Amino acid sequence: MSKELENKVALITGGTTGIGRDTAVLFAKEGARVVFSGRREVEGNETLNLVRAEGGDGLFVKSDASKSVEVESLVQKAVEKYGRLDVAFNNAGVEGKWVPLIEQTEENWDQVHGINLKGVWLSMKYEIRQMLKQGGGGAVVNMSSVAGLIGAAGAGVYVASKHGVLGLTKSAAIEYAPHGIRVNAVCPAVIETPMAERAFGEPAVAKRMLSLHPLGRFGKPMEVAKAVLWLCSDKSSFTTGQYIGIDGGLLIGPNPDA
Repeated sequence: MSKELENKVALITGGTTGIGRDTAVLFAKEGARVVFSGRREVEGNETLNLVRAEGGDGLFVKSDASKSVEVESLVQKAVEKYGRLDVAFNNAGVEGKWVPLIEQTEENWDQVHGINLKGVWLSMKYEIRQMLKQGGGGAVVNMSSVAGLIGAAGAGVYVASKHGVLGLTKSAAIEYAPHGIRVNAVCPAVIETPMAERAFGEPAVAKRMLSLHPLGRFGKPMEVAKAVLWLCSDKSSFTTGQYIGIDGGLLIGPNPDA
């Protein structure tokens, strides 16, 4: 049986833990050569070992998605190592501080938007530039959130960044469709990751959040990774400018039994 990403070169930002890590491992299992980035070297090497355990070939690059020079260098290193770039998952993100809007600081706005929104823009800028240099063709997936589709009290800065990701995704999809480059996004609800543990780890908060998911549980990182794989594979060849809600039903309404 052929693998979904056989002989493809994939780039993943935020690949050191959680969804990014599981996506790197899945991509390797499906035949991709995986270049992934993150700001933490120890966790990056752990992910690299997992990629190799699947028989995959990979490269970890310590990189900050909010810095233009580092993102450009990341793409260059991928091309230097493997000769091209075929698919990308722009996953790097932070939750920032969740407090009422009038209590937010410019520092928090700049940090959250620098990584969640500017980071996605910078990543696409250099990834798509490389794909065009190769003659076009390719697939890009951006990490948004259910927070990119609805509001959330206390999380306005984060919500704004994730709404922005969807706007960038749609615009890039229109611009580069003539070149055969597809751009889509995923919108997870609460997934069992270190970020979710920080945001919703308190028992009372976790219970309230769980009640918003009709399926009655939180998602697993690999469930998001599989959606990203589909969007990066030829199986989604007629899909661009779209988002997939991986949300346990959150967007359709709360759990009636909660």
